[in-house]
Amino acid sequence: MSQSEIATLAGGCFWCIEGIFQQLKGVLKVTSGYTGGFVKNPTYKAVCSDTTGHAEAVQIEYDPDVITYEDLLRIFFTVHDPTTKDRQGNDVGASYRSAVYYHDEDQHKTVEKVIDEITQLKLWRDPIVTEIEPMAEFYLAEEYHQEYFKNNPGNPYCKYVIEPKLLKFRNQYLHRLK
Repeated sequence: MSQSEIATLAGGCFWCIEGIFQQLKGVLKVTSGYTGGFVKNPTYKAVCSDTTGHAEAVQIEYDPDVITYEDLLRIFFTVHDPTTKDRQGNDVGASYRSAVYYHDEDQHKTVEKVIDEITQLKLWRDPIVTEIEPMAEFYLAEEYHQEYFKNNPGNPYCKYVIEPKLLKFRNQYLHRLK
């Protein structure tokens, strides 16, 4: 195995994004947290109040010999709506924004390339509004947020919001599942 790499993505509720990326071959670990804000050590309550500037995000540790950063981005841009500002479905606020936090200039160029590709393919009717920002401090979300879907399958949000997204994702990316 080559040395693992990190991708940091925000696509609405981190419970949804975490549940999806955990299922991919080559993904070693997915951690929920907060980034892109201006308050040190934010809490979930503070982030949800839209007073910290943070987005709910995930850090994805992956093996680039199995799945590339470009592949992760292509999946990311199909499993959430990158055309809505500060919103994913019923989740509204800046903490639910679509954003990619790049760790180096290669990732930055790759994000731009993938967005251009998706725009040219017209995968989305509206323009992509995903923020592209350099990686800032990443703060771990509280323990109860980690592996939320796996640990809370009976929760109504999991049942009626996350589960349908996961089913759609599995059907579309069956060949990439662990």
